Amino acid sequence: MRIDKMLANLGYGSRKEVKQLLKSSAVKVDDVVVKDAKQHVDPSIQTVTLNGEVIEYKEFIYLMMNKPQGVLSATEDNNAETVIDLLELEDQVYEPFPVGRLDKDTEGLLLITNDGQLAHRLLSPKKHVPKTYFAVIDGEVTVEDVVAFANGVTLDDGYETKPGEMKIIKSGIRSDIELTITEGKFHQVKRMFEAVGKSVVYLQRISMGPLPLDETLELGEYRELTDEEVELLREYQVK
Repeated sequence: MRIDKMLANLGYGSRKEVKQLLKSSAVKVDDVVVKDAKQHVDPSIQTVTLNGEVIEYKEFIYLMMNKPQGVLSATEDNNAETVIDLLELEDQVYEPFPVGRLDKDTEGLLLITNDGQLAHRLLSPKKHVPKTYFAVIDGEVTVEDVVAFANGVTLDDGYETKPGEMKIIKSGIRSDIELTITEGKFHQVKRMFEAVGKSVVYLQRISMGPLPLDETLELGEYRELTDEEVELLREYQVK
């Protein structure tokens, strides 16, 4: 790619500002000063430096965030803070987007990337990628509810859900459960519980496909996925 496009993509300034950098002899490719903005480089095999510092270029970025409540799963919004607003500028320059969505008041695992192909694989209804949630329920969750979810329940708009696998962790006036579903209808977990006469008071996504939430991440924190985690997602096949 062109050297000016690479530097601009990495957030080193606008095309105009990058041209000024090049004119100042600050940029070298394989130890040779480059001043021509149109010069092509291959960052996978060539070493690009700016003022002696090696510039690492990558095409895709893969992030795991522990999404807090009150933040939108969107790239931008005029009125509310989004998950992209929580990223460092050096990560925002890759123009990533959330893979799917978590409701504004839902916490937990959210993948953020600019790899559209991987995002499509994880979100495609044909793939049936499972997502597991921990939830606190207002009301006593029973074995009958487990059976109902396993058979699929009818939502308020008449839609019948695919089977969901529920585990009761604690049952009482307030119940703790884990629920695994393979689709992502609007407010689906909340609406599934409404279908059996109960309400969700807390919801957290704890896994997506083969990837569990990194429990060391505080709310609002994120980290890059490891190469092994990215490979897990790419190769994941629902059995």
